[in-house]
Amino acid sequence: MSRTATPAFVFPPALVTRTDLARLVREVESVDNEFEAQKARNHATGKTGYRLPALSRQLGDFLDLNKLDITDDHGRMVFKEQLRAVKDKAPIIHMTFAVEADPTSLAQLVTYLRKEVHPQTLLSVGLQPSLVGGAYIRTPNHVHDFSLRELLASNRGVITAALEDAMAGVVQ
Repeated sequence: MSRTATPAFVFPPALVTRTDLARLVREVESVDNEFEAQKARNHATGKTGYRLPALSRQLGDFLDLNKLDITDDHGRMVFKEQLRAVKDKAPIIHMTFAVEADPTSLAQLVTYLRKEVHPQTLLSVGLQPSLVGGAYIRTPNHVHDFSLRELLASNRGVITAALEDAMAGVVQ
C-alpha cells in the first residue's frame, strides 16, 4: 500500500470514504467563509470574536480527535490546505460486497484498516450481488477475492467428488 499521505490527522471512524472527506473539506471551507464574513461585519461594527456556526458531528469529532481550534485564522488556513492534500493522497481500498454494508460495519472495518494498513485509509464501497457473499478487495497493487462465488469455484472438484461419492452410495 502506498504511504504517500502523511499521518498528520486522525480520522474519526464515521469518516469512511473519499466522499466523506470531500464533504468535510467543503464544510471547513464553508466555516472559513462564514468566519471571514463575520470578520468583515465585526470590522464594520467594531465587535471582536466569532460566533461558531453549527458544525456537523463528523467535523466536531475530527476537530476533537486532532485537537484543532477552528476559530484560529492561521491554524484554520493551514488545516484546510493540509486536509485538501490528504484528500488527494489518502490510500483508498476498493471493497465490493454482495449486499449493502451498514455504516456501523464500515466504521469498524475502516478502524481496523487504519490500525493495520495506514492511519488515513479510506474505503471505496461497491455492490455486486453476483458475489453471493463475502467481499472483493482491490488495492493499487493487489486484488483479493474473498467471495462465496470464488470459494465455490475454487472448490468445484471437491464438491463434485463429494457428490459422486454420495451418488455412488445411493446407487449400491
